[in-house]
Amino acid sequence: MNHKPTTALITGASSGIGLELAKIFAREKNNLVIVARSEDKLRELASVIQQQYAVQVFVLAKDLGNYNAAKEIFDYCTQNNIQIDYLVNNAGFGDFGFFVESNWQKQEQMINVNIMTLTYLTRLFLPDMVKRSSGRILNLASTAAFQPGPTMSVYYATKAYVLSFTEAISNELAGTGVTATALCPGATESGFKEASALEGSRLVTNKKLPASKEVAEFGYKAMMKGKVVVIHGFLNSMMAMSVRFTPRFLVRKIVRYLQDPVA
Repeated sequence: MNHKPTTALITGASSGIGLELAKIFAREKNNLVIVARSEDKLRELASVIQQQYAVQVFVLAKDLGNYNAAKEIFDYCTQNNIQIDYLVNNAGFGDFGFFVESNWQKQEQMINVNIMTLTYLTRLFLPDMVKRSSGRILNLASTAAFQPGPTMSVYYATKAYVLSFTEAISNELAGTGVTATALCPGATESGFKEASALEGSRLVTNKKLPASKEVAEFGYKAMMKGKVVVIHGFLNSMMAMSVRFTPRFLVRKIVRYLQDPVA
């Protein structure tokens, strides 16, 4: 009996955790729809994956900061009769510095990518999953989701949204056959710190950060098991949990200390 091949849609697939997740889904014999801004990087990845795993890879170059991007992705899948079984909202970025001095366009883009597009894609693909009584969603949150983040205020706030949103819909989806998982990595060797101008911060300086592949494998397994919230790494888990029992004024001070550049 031939089973219809399953397909994973992965945003932010051109680098870091998203790229590694694309390889994992392909290794597990899923077709892919990979989305990111850089068409060249996506095509390069598609070529490697197709040769290695003999799966179908659809490439979609989209700027997820644009409100229309989510609908365009959904329409592309609908028009090409591509059923999405796994939705991985991985795309996201941060920014380092005081909010008062920040570039508004960059903050707005961050909110659009990290919150708006993630939410809209989920809203668009979820009804079909529920109708079929099968499907899995993986949203990339962060250990940043558990507390406010002075000097990265908007980024931390967007990840708090992703965590809260994922937990809420996970509860709503109970009994439907569809699951939603929030993956909360800490700082990862993924290109994120460079993109966020975080290199000098205590958070990452002289730290051996986990590789994107390790975080991706962890997230994939959690998603397939239908777990709701997963934090990568023992220390990250301890820190996320300790926030619950620490006075909030102290949490703010600790995060600020960790975020500040090493003197």
